[in-house]
Amino acid sequence: MTNDEIKNIEDKRVPHDRIDLIGCGRLGLRIGINLMQAHRGGPKTIGAFDGQKIDGGDVIFTLIGAEIGEYKSEFIRKICTHEKDFREVLSYTEDITEENLDLIKGDVVIIVIAGGNTIPTAAKIIKHAHERGAKTIGTAGIFGYGNENIEIKDISEYDGNNPAIEELRKEGITKNHLVLTTNKLIRDREPVTPYTLDEVAKIITMNALKLLDDRI
Repeated sequence: MTNDEIKNIEDKRVPHDRIDLIGCGRLGLRIGINLMQAHRGGPKTIGAFDGQKIDGGDVIFTLIGAEIGEYKSEFIRKICTHEKDFREVLSYTEDITEENLDLIKGDVVIIVIAGGNTIPTAAKIIKHAHERGAKTIGTAGIFGYGNENIEIKDISEYDGNNPAIEELRKEGITKNHLVLTTNKLIRDREPVTPYTLDEVAKIITMNALKLLDDRI
């Protein structure tokens, strides 16, 4: 292959389309950073959604320069140093509810919201995304000390042993939704460690990029 042929291929491998990141907490931040660093492809636009502000418990944020009281989605926008015509992060400083689903415009939608029972909200997001023709990825339990057996596959491929997945099914999400899980939930009395979050973020990023490229 000649240099001109290689350059022609490289010139075509540019950022394209949009990935929306619903939830910009400890996991969402890691995924956002991964997406920003994707080269020779990846999303042109990243939509970051979170109505929460950074507090003293958000050590992963403050370690890399965030200020306490700053919106999490705004911090993700701020650390994206690409030129806007190459890649841009759009910050939405509000949580997604049934009333503002139309803000979600991603071709791939990553749902990593946490705190309380998030499944009804996640189901509404997934249904809205599917109506638009978007692909979706979410989680169903990511607890564990580290070195976990992480699974990711379509929701239709899981057995009935994960109650979080079963709740999603009861909400009408039965196919065409990728679910990642360590098969450990809060009931299992294990923490969520940074080691687990790093690995989960890596796997979600890889799969989101593959789904994005499937659209080309």
